[in-house]
Amino acid sequence: MNIFDMANASEAKIRYLDADYQVLAPGAFVRCTVTGKPIPLDELKYWSVARQEPYVDVETSLKRELEFMNRG
Repeated sequence: MNIFDMANASEAKIRYLDADYQVLAPGAFVRCTVTGKPIPLDELKYWSVARQEPYVDVETSLKRELEFMNRG
């Protein structure tokens, strides 16, 4: 799926689990919590179970994790 296909697609609602995720409401993509970029479900690889947040890539995931580590 490319960005143009997502223009008419709906956003999925996901429950993030340890090694998988559960689709609560069907859709073609989710949005990265940090960047707001759409992530096609077939490309979703990074998320936080504790915060229930998806991330577009590993760098964004690490950045978010460091933000929370530095708060405490």
